[in-house]
Amino acid sequence: MSDHNLSRFMGGSPGQVVLRLIFLSLVVGVILSALNLDPLEIVNIAIRFVERLWEMGFAAFGNIIRYFLLGAVIVVPLWLVSRLLKMGKNG
Repeated sequence: MSDHNLSRFMGGSPGQVVLRLIFLSLVVGVILSALNLDPLEIVNIAIRFVERLWEMGFAAFGNIIRYFLLGAVIVVPLWLVSRLLKMGKNG
C-alpha cells in the first residue's frame, strides 16, 4: 500500500492518526474510569446481552426495538440539530 493510500485509509498521516487515537483513548479511559467501568466488564456486559437475546428468542426483538427507540430519541434530534447548524454555516 502506498503512502497516499495508507493516509486515505487511515484518514490522515499515520503519525497524526496514532497521536489522535492515543489522545482519544486517554479521554475515553478517564471517562470509563469515572464511571467505574473496566474493559473486561464491558466485554462481559456485551456477552451477557447476547446471551439474554439468545435465551429470550423472539421476545428479544421487542427489546431490540425498545433499545432502538431509546437511542433514536437522543441520536435523531442531535443529528438534526447538527445538520441544521451546518446548513446555517454554509448558507
